[in-house]
Amino acid sequence: MRTTEHRSFERPDEVREFPYGRAEILKVGEVEVGRLVFEPGWRWSEHVRPIAGTASCTAPHFQYHVAGRLAVRMDDGTELVAGPGDVTSLPSGHDAWVVGDEPVVVVDWFGASTYATH
Repeated sequence: MRTTEHRSFERPDEVREFPYGRAEILKVGEVEVGRLVFEPGWRWSEHVRPIAGTASCTAPHFQYHVAGRLAVRMDDGTELVAGPGDVTSLPSGHDAWVVGDEPVVVVDWFGASTYATH
C-alpha cells in the first residue's frame, strides 16, 4: 500500500561529492530521486569518469533542468544544450559539461541511484 511522504533535498539520504559537483539522493517510497549540482568548470569526462570507471556516462537520465546550462554530447555525436525549464531524456553513453558561469541544477528521476558510483 502506498503512503503519503514528504521529503526535502535539505536533508538528503545520501550526498555523493566529486570535483565541482555533488549528487544529493532522496529515497521516496521505493524510488530514488536526485538533485545534481554542477559548478562552472565541471565536466563528466574529467570529474566523474574516474569514479565511474567507464568511457562515458552509463547512467540513463530523465531530468528537469532547474538552473544553469548543461551541454551534452552523446556517444553517437548528437549534441544538445539544456537550460532552465527543459526536460531531457538521455540514454546511456554521453559526456556533459557546464556552459557558462552559472551552476547547473537538475532533478533526475531515473539515473540518480547509480550516478557517480562504480
